[in-house]
Amino acid sequence: MNSLTLHGILPVLPEIFLALCGMGLLIAGVLRGNSATRPLSWAVMWCFVIAAVFLLGQQWERVELFNGMFVLDQFSGFMKLLILVGLTASIALSVRYLYQENIARFEFPLLILFAGIGMMIMVSANNLLALYMGLELQSLSLYVLATFHRDQAKSAEAGMKYFVLGALASGMLLFGCSLIYGFTGSLDYTEIEAGLSAVSSVNMGVVAGIVFILAGLAFKVSAVPFHMWTPDVYEGSPTAVTALFAMVPKVAAMAVIMRLLFGPFGDAVGEWQQVVWFMAAASMIVGAFAAIVQTNIKRLLAYSSIGNMGYALIGVAAGTQAGAGAVILYMTLYMIMTAGVFGIVLTMRRNGMAAEKIEDLGGLSRTNPMMAYGLALLMFSMSGIPPLAGFFGKFMIFQAAVASHMYVLAVLGVLSSVVAAFYYLRIIKVMFFDEALDPFDKQVAFAKRAVIAVSVVFVVIFVLSPDVLIENSRNAAAALF
Repeated sequence: MNSLTLHGILPVLPEIFLALCGMGLLIAGVLRGNSATRPLSWAVMWCFVIAAVFLLGQQWERVELFNGMFVLDQFSGFMKLLILVGLTASIALSVRYLYQENIARFEFPLLILFAGIGMMIMVSANNLLALYMGLELQSLSLYVLATFHRDQAKSAEAGMKYFVLGALASGMLLFGCSLIYGFTGSLDYTEIEAGLSAVSSVNMGVVAGIVFILAGLAFKVSAVPFHMWTPDVYEGSPTAVTALFAMVPKVAAMAVIMRLLFGPFGDAVGEWQQVVWFMAAASMIVGAFAAIVQTNIKRLLAYSSIGNMGYALIGVAAGTQAGAGAVILYMTLYMIMTAGVFGIVLTMRRNGMAAEKIEDLGGLSRTNPMMAYGLALLMFSMSGIPPLAGFFGKFMIFQAAVASHMYVLAVLGVLSSVVAAFYYLRIIKVMFFDEALDPFDKQVAFAKRAVIAVSVVFVVIFVLSPDVLIENSRNAAAALF
């Protein structure tokens, strides 16, 4: 479908709507200044909600636009909906925080909006050039957000590290795209797939291109050995920005990895599978052991995210429809759990100052039992302890690995989960058994409470009806095969 009639552009309506909103709200922000930060934040949040309604109002049957550069199908529809939910939660968590840290500037919600448009374009890209455009729109917005706390040296350092390493990763991805174009003669996913399926063995130039593209995308999901930026950027960025980094860009990047590896590069599975296998194993091991010695909760969550991306990559390495479905389910559960954890981290303030040390949670069960029990449930879920939601994500990932005869990877995953449980349980130990410290500030925004409550309730009641999300994940994965 290449017609640009009103009906013809329906699949791209959410992106067009968000772009028009972004430009309109940018003008409003310039006219009203930083006093507009709060209303603009809520306006951007409602823009995400309306875009999600537009997305849900469509059929999600495969349709291509702009000469095949943009595609909407069951997979992209589901992942874009997930991205919009994550962006909405990010805005809800950040509004009060901006004023608490005296960084309330109207550009903040707009940068999140433009980053969101980039992520949605990435997920629906059916051409390497469209992918790169979406990736850069996302990345440039996130670079600015990382260094948003201009008066803090750590924030400036985080932004600089993220920018320099991100530019390197983007360059690697672009070089990989150029190699793919040079050896296949096309940037279009469909034509690349047809070209690779027509030959008996994959050209080494194409293999090099796939490796460079994988390296660029591995940076975006913090997979080892491209994880080095994550702890410093998580610690140095404003906590609301760290929450965004931990939740949404990883979902978008993982969706792109799956779209590429199961689509145009599906016939080169023998070449990329061992690369993904190594990244999955290394990410799980580094994430598990490096987090043990952390004292800052944001750095600990950074290594936790590295480990979690390792588990997700197991499903990718499996190379099957079941593995892809397990990855989609895992990323959904990971995003919801992370939203709740960062919601609680954002409430850790004493006398107006942010508390970021794990020891600051000392005796929380006695000073704020609701918060302590909520965080405990989320930590148990992230550990993969049944019957909480996190268990189902890991179980399906390991099941897919075993079905693909990747027994070593499955065993490494289980052992890494056991090691990672130590630092999750250490947080629970500090909250329930350490000496009580001064209570945290009581003023917690309603939006933040709502995000935490939804996250905690979800991980608890997921066991009552897991089939709904599991089936939707499998249906989304089926669109890739």
